[in-house]
Amino acid sequence: TRGATAGLRRNRFRSVLVISEVALALMLVIGAGLLIRSFMRLQQVNPGLDPRGVVAMEISVPSIAPSNYEKPEQQAAFFHQLLERTRVLPGIQSSAVVSSLPLSGAVESSDFSIEGRAAAPEGQEEPQADYTMVSADYFRVMSIPLMRGRAFTEQDTKESQGVVIVNEQLAARFWPGEDAVGKRLTLSFEKSPREVVGVVGDIKQTSLNASASPGVYLPYQQFPYPGMTFVVRTQADGASITSAVRREVQAIDANVPVSNIRTMEQVIATSVSQSRFSMLLLGLFAAVALLLAMVGIYGVLAYSVSERVHEIGVRIALGAQSKDILRLVVGHGMVLTLIGVAAGIAGAFVLTRLMSSLIYGVSATDPLTFAVVSLGLAAVALLACYIPARRATRVDPIEALRYE
Repeated sequence: TRGATAGLRRNRFRSVLVISEVALALMLVIGAGLLIRSFMRLQQVNPGLDPRGVVAMEISVPSIAPSNYEKPEQQAAFFHQLLERTRVLPGIQSSAVVSSLPLSGAVESSDFSIEGRAAAPEGQEEPQADYTMVSADYFRVMSIPLMRGRAFTEQDTKESQGVVIVNEQLAARFWPGEDAVGKRLTLSFEKSPREVVGVVGDIKQTSLNASASPGVYLPYQQFPYPGMTFVVRTQADGASITSAVRREVQAIDANVPVSNIRTMEQVIATSVSQSRFSMLLLGLFAAVALLLAMVGIYGVLAYSVSERVHEIGVRIALGAQSKDILRLVVGHGMVLTLIGVAAGIAGAFVLTRLMSSLIYGVSATDPLTFAVVSLGLAAVALLACYIPARRATRVDPIEALRYE
C-alpha cells in the first residue's frame, strides 16, 4: 500500500551512495594493492652488494684554514692511518672509506672523454659517469664482484700512474665487445688520462628503483677528499665496533667527529622509506574505505529488509523458500556492488596512471591486481549482503501480515 515503503527518490539516493562507496573503495584498494606489489618487488631488487654485517659512519676532517688537513695529502694521510689502525682490530674482517655511500642518495657526476676517440660534435653532450673515491678494500667490504682486471692496491698513490675502475654499465656502453681493461679515459676536472685497471659489477648507487648508470671509481689516495664514509665488514656487535673505531679516530685526532652511524641494512631500509610510507598511508585509506563500503551495503540492505517485512511475509506465506528470500535480498545488494565495481575499475584505470612514478616493477593497470581486488571486494560485499538476507528468511509470515 502507499506509504509502506520509502519513495523512489530516497531508494535511488541510497543506491547511488552504496555504488559510490564501492567504487571509491575499489579505487583505493587497487591503488594500495599496486603499491604493496611494487614494494615487494623493490625488496627483491639486488643492490649489487651484500649489506649484511656492514657498518658505516661518516668522518670529516676540517679542511678550512687554520687546520692540519688543508692539503689533500694531509687528508689522505689521516684516512690511511685510520685504515691501518682499524684493520687489526678484533672483529673487523675488512675496512675501507668511500666518498658516496651506495643508496644514500648522494652521487657526483662528471663528463669524460675516451682516449683515441673524437670529441662529441658541437651541440651534443660529452658522455657522463658517476664517480666515487674509494680505498683499496672497498669492493671486498661491500662484496661488489670484480669482473675483470684488478682492484685498487696501496700502491695506487699520488706518485703512481693515474688509474680508474669502471662498472659493467660503462664498459658495455663505451667498449661493447671489447675488454675495457687497459683503455684510458679523462675526467672533465682532470688534465691527464687514467688507465682502466678493472671492471666491477653494477650497484644501485642512488636508489633501488633506479637503473644502474655508468660509474667510475678513483683511488682515494690519488684523489683525496676531506669527508669520507668509513665502512667496515664485521661479524661482531655493531655497537662495539663503532666504539672501537671512534677510539681510534680520537687517538689520531680528538677534533675529528664521527657521525651518522648506521648499518647498510638500515641504509637500504631508509632508501625505500618513501615507498613504504606511501604504501602504508594508501593502505590505511583503503582499509577505511572498504569498511565504510561494507557498512554501507549492510546498512542499506538491513533498512530495505525492515521496510519490506510485509512483502517478504506475503512471499513466504505464498510458498517462497529461504533460498528465494536469500536470492532476492542478496541479488539486490550484489547488483549495487557490481555496478560499483564496474565504476571503480573504470576510475582506477584513470587514476592509477597518476601513480606510475610511485610504483616499480608493476604496471599501473596490472590485470592481476585489478582482478584480485575486484573479486575480494565482491566477496566482502557478499558477506555484507548475506547477514540481512539471513534475517529476512526468519520473518514470521503471520507477524508480517499484521505489519503496518
